[in-house]
Amino acid sequence: MDGKPLSIAIFSDSALPILNGVSVSIDALIEGLRERGHSVHLFTSGYWNHKDQDPNTHRFFALKTFFARDYPLSLPPFYPMLAQFRQHKFDLIHTHTPFTIGFVGLRWAESHEIPLVTTYHTLYDKYTHYIPLVPNSYLKYKIAKHTNYYYNRVQHVITPSQFSRDWLSSHQIRRPITVIPTGVPEPIVVPLDIARQHLKVQPDRTIALYCGRIAKEKNLGVLIHAMAESMKTNPNLRLWIVGDGPAREEYMLLARDLGIGDNVKFWGFIPREEIGQYYSAADLFVFASRTETQGLVVHEAMSYGLPCVMVGGGGADDTLISGENGLVVPNSIEEFSAAVNRVISDSKFAQRLSVGALTTYRENTISKMVDRVIGVYRTTLSQTEEQEVYVR
Repeated sequence: MDGKPLSIAIFSDSALPILNGVSVSIDALIEGLRERGHSVHLFTSGYWNHKDQDPNTHRFFALKTFFARDYPLSLPPFYPMLAQFRQHKFDLIHTHTPFTIGFVGLRWAESHEIPLVTTYHTLYDKYTHYIPLVPNSYLKYKIAKHTNYYYNRVQHVITPSQFSRDWLSSHQIRRPITVIPTGVPEPIVVPLDIARQHLKVQPDRTIALYCGRIAKEKNLGVLIHAMAESMKTNPNLRLWIVGDGPAREEYMLLARDLGIGDNVKFWGFIPREEIGQYYSAADLFVFASRTETQGLVVHEAMSYGLPCVMVGGGGADDTLISGENGLVVPNSIEEFSAAVNRVISDSKFAQRLSVGALTTYRENTISKMVDRVIGVYRTTLSQTEEQEVYVR
């Protein structure tokens, strides 16, 4: 299979226009594969009032659910799509979720004897609070069982961090696992003065930026409390929160109750084509989530050269070397605040972190990610051919 253009089917419950780390990663991978001459078809959930620009996107019937309104739930029957799937004689299937559509990909790979690679993107047991009426302990048990079942049936697992690799190994996943950090797009850098003028930022302000989903699992309570502490000694410090989510009102009330409502701005959802000006206008990036397999927004912040202050304990700190390209701190309000204060007060130290962040970004570009993924594809196909010869 060396050098031959491949035909690849990607299966995922989550894809654009849903905006999260999985969908962004898939979109970048598809674009990169096509740039290298490979053919890619995406099989994913239907999305209301959305019209695809890509003719190779196939959408299953899906409904909204009351417990996750922004995430469509695909429902059977799935076989009406099977005729379209069979037209293309795929060399390999790559799934990105282990649930409904990821499971369809698994079943079709097995029934058509097509090699299957999967990417483990998400610590699913950290999101059980979104499913109502079912005991949390039971959900975690079922996720652990399903994780073991699903990922031991594929030929190869890709995951974005050593942290998530270790998590899979602890759940007795015995398939080959390759760590491939997800690349982020080239930054759309806007000159600092222009970005700040457009966003109406006074020159003497220090902007700490958070980008991402506003939800309880993102640990924003610690972040906001820590910023309130830092603002006591840094009156020009401002916190920008870019993104949306179910806990937005709760954290707006928290900022108000802490007396920092004048210094915090919730920007809401910002289209990706506009996000560059927010990164460009910021002085540092702050992140407290401990539920990430990688933390794509941290990589995105590093592509703009932003010093990052973040809570350790998840996959997001895999590529953050404390003191070199950012600061990793315990899940402590006091220590998070102290790290923010250090970056603000020591410009030479902040500059060193900025240079380190840019260096890290250049080591993990989309191009390098795609090349590594193709390497996994080639290895998997080669091993499958060897097994077929051995069986004969």
